[in-house]
Amino acid sequence: MASIRIEFDIAADAAHVWQVIGDWADGPARMAPGYVVSSRAADDVRVVTFADGFVARERLVTRDDKARRIVYSLIGDTAPEHDNAVMQVVPDGLGRCRMHWSRDVLPDEAAQPLSSAMNEAAPIIKRALETAGGS
Repeated sequence: MASIRIEFDIAADAAHVWQVIGDWADGPARMAPGYVVSSRAADDVRVVTFADGFVARERLVTRDDKARRIVYSLIGDTAPEHDNAVMQVVPDGLGRCRMHWSRDVLPDEAAQPLSSAMNEAAPIIKRALETAGGS
């Protein structure tokens, strides 16, 4: 099983960042405007449409407000055999936090495009969260 891990600093309050990241229905569009063109949810399944036309169906696995941690997985015909993604917001001083974003995926070959997408999205997410909730 391949594991992907990305971490980055965000110059914004962890509580504010969690309000965006933890928003199951609208979080993707709020955290990555332009990269994500829409997101909508019905119960524990959401549909995320990306600017390149890719449409992802994702299932919420768990959302922990106290830990500021959300776990989800890709589902449907285009999903890998196994996918487990985790986003967690960790306070890192006054008006700062760190984003921990990881994903375990099978088959290993599925990791490369997912890793590329995560690395492409990370600076967009950072910028959007800092702009909306900077210290």
